[in-house]
Amino acid sequence: MGFLKGLAAVAMMSLAVAAEARPSAEEVLGLDTRLALELTRHTPTTSPPVASRAFAYLYVTAYEAVAGGSDDLVTLAGQLNGLEALRPRETGATYDDRVVLQAALSAVMSALYANTGPTGQRALARMAERLAEGVAEGLPPDVVERSRAQGEAVAHHVLAWSEGDGGAVVENMGFPMAFDLPKGDGLWQPTSRIVQQQLPLLPNWGGNRTFAMPDGASCALPPPPAFSTEEGSPFLEEAREVLEVRRGLTDEQRAIARFWSDDPMLSSTPPGHWISIATQVLDAEDAGLERRVEVLAKLSVAMSDAFVGCWHEKFRFNLIRPVTYIRAHLDQAFEPLLITPPFPEYPSGHSTQSGAAAAVLTAMFGEGFAFSDATHEDDGLPARDFPSFWAAAEEAGISRLYGGIHFRSAIEQGLEQGRCVGAYAVGLRTRL
Repeated sequence: MGFLKGLAAVAMMSLAVAAEARPSAEEVLGLDTRLALELTRHTPTTSPPVASRAFAYLYVTAYEAVAGGSDDLVTLAGQLNGLEALRPRETGATYDDRVVLQAALSAVMSALYANTGPTGQRALARMAERLAEGVAEGLPPDVVERSRAQGEAVAHHVLAWSEGDGGAVVENMGFPMAFDLPKGDGLWQPTSRIVQQQLPLLPNWGGNRTFAMPDGASCALPPPPAFSTEEGSPFLEEAREVLEVRRGLTDEQRAIARFWSDDPMLSSTPPGHWISIATQVLDAEDAGLERRVEVLAKLSVAMSDAFVGCWHEKFRFNLIRPVTYIRAHLDQAFEPLLITPPFPEYPSGHSTQSGAAAAVLTAMFGEGFAFSDATHEDDGLPARDFPSFWAAAEEAGISRLYGGIHFRSAIEQGLEQGRCVGAYAVGLRTRL
């Protein structure tokens, strides 16, 4: 779906909802989620790691806005790294939860998507205006004012916390202006002719502050197979597998590769895909507000931590990409099905963040939870059915082999790293 078409659809939904007596808090969360996915898709600075960070702060804000008025949810302050206690609601004062949530989401989205273009800025302003009018309908002015102030206070607290994580400022779309690129056999080399991409994307992201796991090194991986051009060596065999799979791709393998490609500027990125999956499952469950913010907060925290952990390992090992190795040693004419991303190979980012997502969603919905993923139907890709979240994560991982951009060990170890990362988010206490 094109950007203007996508934003128009969200805008029409906001108008329809605002025309009702009052939109529910679940509708407010759903509309802002739709808008965030569209803005992620069409904001040039929002690469997958940056998108994962934005989703985490968005849904931590939503969670804290709701938890502040809940008898069952407990704050994540003191559990997430560096998050201090938020301003509590006044004892005995009346608040409206819908107004609190809407104000919090509006304020935090305006900051997180400040780099979006004029069309996105207009969509943000229109959504905020329409929903603010809708949720305030029929309420006493003092309740509206107090509730909006509380929601904005939550957002500003979270945003102030976000400024110190190392990822708040993304210049040059994430590509460093200067970087000492290591040279040598088996090390990453640029795979694109674009001048900007002669240095790797976000090389310092692995040092960012994490949310739930201690730091980027907490889920470290064993080294990949040792670089080699010798016949029979594990490295050469993994490269040959990528080449042979590419030469014999089936229609189903092509469909899988494209379904999970989730390229920046053409989709809501890999973390947005899993947010979409969670939202579809929650909608099918007709989940209440507290259940929704609990799931989305844990999921987004896990995926953001997954990208920090993954990037920590990518730049620790700095491994060559299949396209570079195969063209040099096996087939000069090799062309991957998908575009090779501009950063080192090991581990696979798709695999790490999908493993983290599957760990959280399995913990929240259970083993063997079957679902249908219609994320890309508006783009002409049919829905795919999965018997479990881990089945989906494994398919997301192997899609990168089908796409010709990852070796098998990067996929398998990425899934394991994601499992480790996800366990930290699963361990967050959200209920009394």
